[in-house]
Amino acid sequence: MAIHPLAGQLAPTDNLVNIPKLMSAYYTQKPNVANPNEKVSFGTSGHRGSALHTSFNEDHILVVCQAICEYRKSHNINGPLYLGKDTHALSEAAFTTALQVFVANEVTVRIQKGDGYTPTPVISHAILTHNQSSEEMADGVVITPSHNPPEDGGIKYNPPKGGPADKDITDWVANRANELLANQLNGVNAVSVAQAMSSSLVEEFDYIEHYVADLENVIDMNAIRDANVRIGVDPLGGSGIAYWQPIADRYGLNIEVVNDRVDPAFSFMPLDKDGRIRMDCSSPYAMNNLLKIQDQFDVAVGNDPDYDRHGIVCPGFGLMNPNAYLAVAIEYLATHRDWPADIQYGKTLVSSAMIDRVVASLNKTLCEVPVGFKWYVDGLFDGSMAFGGEESAGASFLRRDGGVWSTDKDGFILALLAAEILAVTGKNPAQLAQEQAQRFGQPYYKRIDVAATPEQKAILGKLEASSVEADTLAGDAIVSKLTHAPGNGAAIGGLKVSTDNGWFAARPSGTENVYKIYLESFVSEEHLALLEKEAVALVNTVLS
Repeated sequence: MAIHPLAGQLAPTDNLVNIPKLMSAYYTQKPNVANPNEKVSFGTSGHRGSALHTSFNEDHILVVCQAICEYRKSHNINGPLYLGKDTHALSEAAFTTALQVFVANEVTVRIQKGDGYTPTPVISHAILTHNQSSEEMADGVVITPSHNPPEDGGIKYNPPKGGPADKDITDWVANRANELLANQLNGVNAVSVAQAMSSSLVEEFDYIEHYVADLENVIDMNAIRDANVRIGVDPLGGSGIAYWQPIADRYGLNIEVVNDRVDPAFSFMPLDKDGRIRMDCSSPYAMNNLLKIQDQFDVAVGNDPDYDRHGIVCPGFGLMNPNAYLAVAIEYLATHRDWPADIQYGKTLVSSAMIDRVVASLNKTLCEVPVGFKWYVDGLFDGSMAFGGEESAGASFLRRDGGVWSTDKDGFILALLAAEILAVTGKNPAQLAQEQAQRFGQPYYKRIDVAATPEQKAILGKLEASSVEADTLAGDAIVSKLTHAPGNGAAIGGLKVSTDNGWFAARPSGTENVYKIYLESFVSEEHLALLEKEAVALVNTVLS
């Protein structure tokens, strides 16, 4: 895809979303359940959409929250529900709607003290710490579309294990929600806004203090303090903005927040590569404000609006490739934490094979799973998995003592880990990534979209390895053809083909008429281009 001419620059004023129009649409536009684009649909990170497209409106939140209440009741989840929201405009409206439903269903809801914002990992952490000391199981809801554009909204459910709900749960919630939509909301219980806000069922909770006070048990904060690591932080206008000063104050860290603005239009954000505002901390275009001042810090970090992703900037190197940082983080943790020798390190099938090489060199166990952080929840929860990471710059890991910290992606701890790595090793993560490339080979990684019909996408999602007849790829013998993840045997909803020098994976998009191809070569850019050409041809042959 061609790079937009304004990528990396601030959006012209007429490109900004009309917030009043967006909020009006949330309340006035009513979804038609007969239209698939207007139904409730849970992807890997909940239901997302925009009020302007009648895919994220008041009715959607009413039915989703009612369905969650019914699911809770049927599974005897009778503890508090931890509710969080990010800084998207629609999150504010949906937060109030959610309270109306939860109070009507007599659910105790814990919200941020002072009506602030609450990041996804903070909700996960709160659920887990509550459930370790109470017989009444808690769960949570986070209202966020993650890094998506300002006009979008999202809502996701985290059951008592603290992480993203699995497909069985989300399918049940979505099906029940759509039943309620089809019945013109008959069966939805909701009180007035005034009743909800004044209810004793709504409890203020100091998420910031609860989370920040515990950070020393997952990150070596003393090492960061003693090394006086200069940390620059761009919250990208997200939900973690009020956390950094308490972190600095409590642990004596040298942290500077370079942008303290919260603006639902995100007018301070540079445009992403396609010319849209997108708070993607893995994009050098979206992170351009921080990249301009990278030399002022020893390490700088950015996070998306719900703080489940991280972007790591090292002076002189710029924004790290998310895969490169995952590999560095895994090697550091495996050699600087006293965790069991047989513990697993998790990666998705579309993450860099550099991780495979690093884990093998350490004589550790790799667990390769399909796309979606939900696959890591059980392992992080029971302590059998030390680290789970995704190529899209999301990860979490265990406490220093091997206990569970969060079972959802945590952008805070991955950001602080970069500072710990520098403090302890004397080298920043980008320098360590260079050393890994010298030892294991230089990776060349790419992702592309290829047009596909709905019928072709359906075929790709149900492929068997035997459908691939080729025995070579880009001049090398094929060593594996996967349609199921080796780490847990789960279907990957696509295909991965590997050689000793590279690999590709193809998966259908859940929202567009394209399939996504992920590619990596350990030879050269030219070899990557050949991989791309042959991968597209191979997949198209299978789909024809």
